[in-house]
Amino acid sequence: MGGFYTLKQHKEFQHIYKKGKSIHSANLVLFYLPKANLKNVGFTATKKIGNAVKRNRAKRRLRSLFCQYSESLKDATYIFVAKQAINEASHKQLQNDFKKVLQKSNSILEKNR
Repeated sequence: MGGFYTLKQHKEFQHIYKKGKSIHSANLVLFYLPKANLKNVGFTATKKIGNAVKRNRAKRRLRSLFCQYSESLKDATYIFVAKQAINEASHKQLQNDFKKVLQKSNSILEKNR
């Protein structure tokens, strides 16, 4: 995840939830807060997703997709929240949702569109 700091503390997540904007799709929610010279990312899955195995799998899937797009993202803090539907989603569906929320948030750099 080249150049991105991973959010770990509860207060970091809460700050973005309060101050940032959110974009929803069928399988995930993106919370983001644009900030120059700062690249942070966080991944979360609530207990609604299922047991620890399912939650960790959901976060791994989001992390993997994030790695594909991380080089082409603007400076900001991003939090990806898995929705319950992520367990049944195919890779293609999840990839489309992921790209859709990034495009709606206008987070992809112009040269990489």
